Amino acid sequence: MKDMSIDSLAALVTKRPASLFQKDFDSNRHNLTDQIRGSRILVIGGAGSIGSATVRVLSEFRPSALYVVDQSENDLAELVRSLRNESNNLSSTDFRTFPLDFGSSLMHQFLSETPSFKYILNFAALKHVRSEKDVYSLLQMFDVNLVRPARFLGWLSKKQTGYRYFCVSTDKAANPVNLMGASKHLMEQFIFSGEVLINPSQTAASARFANVAFSRGSLLESFIIRLNKHQPLAVPKNTFRYFVSPLESGQICVLAAFCAPNRHILIPTLDLESDLVDLEIVATIVLDAYGFKPQRYEDETRARKSVEADIGRGCYPLLLTPLDTSGEKPYEEFVADGEKTVDVNMAALAGIKHERKSVEPLVSFIKNIEGLVLQTEKKTTKQDIVESVKQLIPNFNHIETGKNLDEKM
Repeated sequence: MKDMSIDSLAALVTKRPASLFQKDFDSNRHNLTDQIRGSRILVIGGAGSIGSATVRVLSEFRPSALYVVDQSENDLAELVRSLRNESNNLSSTDFRTFPLDFGSSLMHQFLSETPSFKYILNFAALKHVRSEKDVYSLLQMFDVNLVRPARFLGWLSKKQTGYRYFCVSTDKAANPVNLMGASKHLMEQFIFSGEVLINPSQTAASARFANVAFSRGSLLESFIIRLNKHQPLAVPKNTFRYFVSPLESGQICVLAAFCAPNRHILIPTLDLESDLVDLEIVATIVLDAYGFKPQRYEDETRARKSVEADIGRGCYPLLLTPLDTSGEKPYEEFVADGEKTVDVNMAALAGIKHERKSVEPLVSFIKNIEGLVLQTEKKTTKQDIVESVKQLIPNFNHIETGKNLDEKM
């Protein structure tokens, strides 16, 4: 089987040999240099796909300190090895990694004993819709995506002022139909609230964007894993997604973190006609890159049993499944009902200005979720959480089918 790089595969899927955001990045390079060079930067969840892509971009500008926190010590080790091998950009930077839970008491101690940071970027998240499959996974998702960021920001606000905070969001936060998207929508509300921006010297920004092609844990990464294991590829039928490359994801986040106006969410100006891609076509593109033609199946057993025979004749099994799991949209969008985009002086990115809302109900919700996580005698159900979210997001239209992705190949 051919050896294909992630960058070359991503270019095939996005149909963009160069970054869509390179022009914006180049036009803002002077501004980025002024802000990043010599600054102290903390990156939470910085060893994941988007976080590590952003760290790579940040390293180009030689900050005085670049500290990366992530719970995966293996991913942190690989990030260090890769960056040290790729360039000498870190030669003048105090670059350190810490295998910490950013919502833990050790993180609180770390913030108390470490000099202040000018910029804090947070990528820590549970990002899979499948995490709402049971109440335990669901509470963990809300804990990571909302409770711990609120706790972390509380510590941070007591420790210092004058910082810029960025937290990555998701397209699924726009008109959410799943609880993962709802958790990120509520995260957006919280980071722009008065609870966080307690004085004019503190600012915040976010970004919603598409799937990162071949990111860790993604469907596209699973294509490569399945091919290596001689297992069928599987995609839902009639399901369309936008994609950005790993480099593009890092550039979007850096532009949002350092150039977006306060209380704004940046979104890519992708085209509905040319950039929205059917996942079946994406699978076909990947198979073609590896020298196979797709052999389509709708039965799991037949697909599994046909792998070696199909490979022998230059084909590969592609299982097409119905889109019938909870929380799954057949399409993607970046702008929610009632939101309007604004010009942010960029060619391929627009902004959404966050409108102030009363934060008291959200704070109460966060405290309630925290209590459910920490106090084992307190009980809840998925439907209880759905109803509570509906009180905070009136247009929350949760799609519940009774099926989850763990029940599929």
